[in-house]
Amino acid sequence: MSKKGRQTPTRSLILPYDRTDGQAAIDLYHKTNKTAQEWQSLILYDLLALNDDGLFVHTKFGYSVPRRNGKNEIVAIREMYGLVNGENILHTAHRTTTSHMAWERLYDLLELADIKIVSSYRAYGKEHIQIENGGKIEFRTRTSKSGLGEGFDLLVIDEAQEYQDDQESALKYVVSDSPNPQTIFCGTPPTPDSSGTVFTKLREAALSGESINTGWAEWSVEEQKSPRDKNWWYETNPSLGIILSERKILDEIGNDDVDFNIQRLGYWISYSLKSAISEATWNSLKITELPTFKGKLYVGIKYGADNTNVAMSIAVKTTNDKIFVESIDCQSVRNGTGWIIRFLQSADWQNVVVDGANGQDLLAEAMEDAGLRKPVFPTVKEVIAANATFTNGIDTDKLRHNGQPSLTQAVSNCDKRAIGSSGGFGYKSLNSNIEIALMESAIFAYWSAEKTKERRKQVISY
Repeated sequence: MSKKGRQTPTRSLILPYDRTDGQAAIDLYHKTNKTAQEWQSLILYDLLALNDDGLFVHTKFGYSVPRRNGKNEIVAIREMYGLVNGENILHTAHRTTTSHMAWERLYDLLELADIKIVSSYRAYGKEHIQIENGGKIEFRTRTSKSGLGEGFDLLVIDEAQEYQDDQESALKYVVSDSPNPQTIFCGTPPTPDSSGTVFTKLREAALSGESINTGWAEWSVEEQKSPRDKNWWYETNPSLGIILSERKILDEIGNDDVDFNIQRLGYWISYSLKSAISEATWNSLKITELPTFKGKLYVGIKYGADNTNVAMSIAVKTTNDKIFVESIDCQSVRNGTGWIIRFLQSADWQNVVVDGANGQDLLAEAMEDAGLRKPVFPTVKEVIAANATFTNGIDTDKLRHNGQPSLTQAVSNCDKRAIGSSGGFGYKSLNSNIEIALMESAIFAYWSAEKTKERRKQVISY
């Protein structure tokens, strides 16, 4: 018998039940001549568990499985069951392409099962299916206004790691009027550049026993593992040896061990729900003695969004392959650019990154007048990359700092904010009295250092 992945979750919280419609859903699926895997069947049993009144035991159910294991097939089976039983269903996803793929998957299954479709529309963003008995499903890309004014029995949150608080505020009420509502959260652990927080909160509440009527299941590692340790592949990928092969996983191994742990081993990065970066996490990167530096300085400058302050920080690489960051100062824009120019004239720097439309042009002119090289104005894409790189530097233990109180205060009192429409994020302050620009300047300095390859050894002075 060939080896296959673990079929039961590594961590779960399932409420007790005596009966379930899970087998009925599986039998319906088998009419397509497809066979549900053992782990998929077990999740369906839990999803469709019923209480003494015939209502779903779990009004909310979340599950997290590494990519390419077939987690979306569970959702499709549940939706087939729901349609046959006359449910009105809303399937939401973070991306339009994902939503459309879900429509295609379900449509094909219904045809294979010989379930009569009386109405179907496949246009991107407006997909729906209705079957003969009245069961209907709509597919939508999530926004902060999705579902408002509509009523459904089942709400599916696909790509749940990107599910944001404002979207939940709009969507969570769409099943309130149903006599037997259910919401399903399906996804993978969030990466450093994921914009959503709802999935993480749901998980933590479920596993701590603080939630009501909520079930949870996941395949994961509790701490980072070596990507080449195949034992953990089998522990966290239930479809390995069935639809997923060792060869495919081996091809996924690259230079980013953290990403492999998240995407393939189901690793959950720890974040404080009060602050996106906890004080304890930040302090764990503090050093008491300055390391040996190599190369030039990388300077980050950020003009605050309200045009009140401007902050400057530096980053420098170390001989032990870390990146050290330090804030230089944060001053009122009324003080002008002189203090920045004087620092840049005296420091041995490689790049200067300046962000903030309300001040970057003025500073660039002052730098030109002083005979200094042009700064870098980051694009929106690069701002997103900078924030993700900084977060990854913290998570991978690559960043170092000397415990400056002002920078510590800013970092440990921040929350994520969405940037753009593709899941990018930045940071905002949780306290109006704390200038987030100080943290943002350090982010740009770190990003500049991380992405730049040193050509030769340099002497540091500042």
